[in-house]
Amino acid sequence: MTARATATSPAGARGRTTDAPRAPRSASATSPRRRLRPTRRAAILSFVVALLAVFAVGPARAYLDQRAQLEQLQRQADQLAQQNVALERRIADLNDPTTLERLARQCLGMVRPGEVAFVPIPKGQAPTPPDCG
Repeated sequence: MTARATATSPAGARGRTTDAPRAPRSASATSPRRRLRPTRRAAILSFVVALLAVFAVGPARAYLDQRAQLEQLQRQADQLAQQNVALERRIADLNDPTTLERLARQCLGMVRPGEVAFVPIPKGQAPTPPDCG
């Protein structure tokens, strides 16, 4: 090449000839000089991810609140089922004639025909009512 050709050619301006093979650049050699800056695609992707995160917070919070409420209602339903079982036992017990007679005698002071009822009264005190639970 002539001196004029090398001065005006792009290869000559960089200090190389066009005939010489190019040496591959290493990544570490270019990293310190080159600053990474976010591309438009990365900015849009970051914005979309942030937007999805903001809109996902509400439904996730509602889901967790509903799950806690469901657990509380399940505990309450179990407790009410236990109370129903106890009340059904009480109903069956109150339908028994011997239980009815015992409660009538204790709580209401009833007696059979021909029997005499006695109510003990403690000295100086009012009579205590019987336990009719």
